[in-house]
Amino acid sequence: MTTPSPSLDFAALERPSPQLLTYYILAGFLTGPGMVFVIPALMIRYSTLRYRFEESGIRMQVGLLFRKEVVVAFRRIQDIHVSRNLIQRWLGISSVSIQTASGSALPEIVLEGMTDADSIRDWLYERMRGAKGQSSLNATGAQAIQTHQESQSDEVTLLLTAIRDNLAILANQRGQQSESGS
Repeated sequence: MTTPSPSLDFAALERPSPQLLTYYILAGFLTGPGMVFVIPALMIRYSTLRYRFEESGIRMQVGLLFRKEVVVAFRRIQDIHVSRNLIQRWLGISSVSIQTASGSALPEIVLEGMTDADSIRDWLYERMRGAKGQSSLNATGAQAIQTHQESQSDEVTLLLTAIRDNLAILANQRGQQSESGS
């Protein structure tokens, strides 16, 4: 994996690239006569699209009349995909799709109009792994638990060995009693 670009400031990354508006207009023209409705809707989408990279996850807001806000915690992220179609490659932008285990086939968030998508993907993978580490035990705690379990296992083994030996002694004593009694 490539290392994230040092010039990319995730705290300041709140808006998609202006090339996304160009992409939306080109896509609107491809709808033919429907462009009268599609281009204004896509322009409103572009003007209201906001991203926020927070300590615990990602927030996306979009919409004017029907406002949509999605928050995904880093610990919930299952997969990250970067996609670029022909026009997006020409414009130098990408889409970063973030999927969770929500049961839906669609991504939870799509970060559209990203110019440095590979760095964003790598940064998200780092946060995703770090968040999963926060929810699980740290290495020292896990090692202490493992040592405790091993010591308990040794104690159980010793106890079972003593029980086996005592049963063998009892079996020998009963065998001797039955031989002497016959």
